[in-house]
Amino acid sequence: MATEEPKYTVETKTDNYEIRKYGALLVAETKIDSAFENAGNQAFRILADYIFGNNKSKVTISMTAPVSQQVASEKIALTAPASQVKEGTGFLVQFTMPQEFTMETLPEPNDPRVHILEISERKVAVYRYSGTWSEERYLENLKKFVSVLEQSGVVTTGEPLFARYNPPFMPWFLRRNEILFEVAVEK
Repeated sequence: MATEEPKYTVETKTDNYEIRKYGALLVAETKIDSAFENAGNQAFRILADYIFGNNKSKVTISMTAPVSQQVASEKIALTAPASQVKEGTGFLVQFTMPQEFTMETLPEPNDPRVHILEISERKVAVYRYSGTWSEERYLENLKKFVSVLEQSGVVTTGEPLFARYNPPFMPWFLRRNEILFEVAVEK
């Protein structure tokens, strides 16, 4: 059975990246004060506990992709898969909630470290790569992506979002990873 992912439309596709329009979605998020490579694992346990039934309704929620992690000086409401965002000394890690839920129907977390957020519709630039989830590999690809965006004249806002789509048992060379930047809205 396929893992649910957020729906989007591709507005632009180049050899190096896509511009996608994502609809509104819900995420479960937690903040972890840890290094890049440990934050995802620590947050995964907290968020997985929530979707496996540690919530007020004792409802099991299906796992979706991606898990997102974002590096930022402030919290950025952006997601795709599981996401991780740096906030001060830590990271925000997000699970996208299945589309069947609304803010009213999504179970309330028992753990106060889990927060439910609604992310509004947005346009993002997306760079895909395979390989390990290491910070070194992420930073290497982030540098390439930023360079391509600058050369293309794409104006972004906020900090990048690191999205991981595969389970840890997937061989590293088959993993789908993405880096997302919100595209600045033209006025």
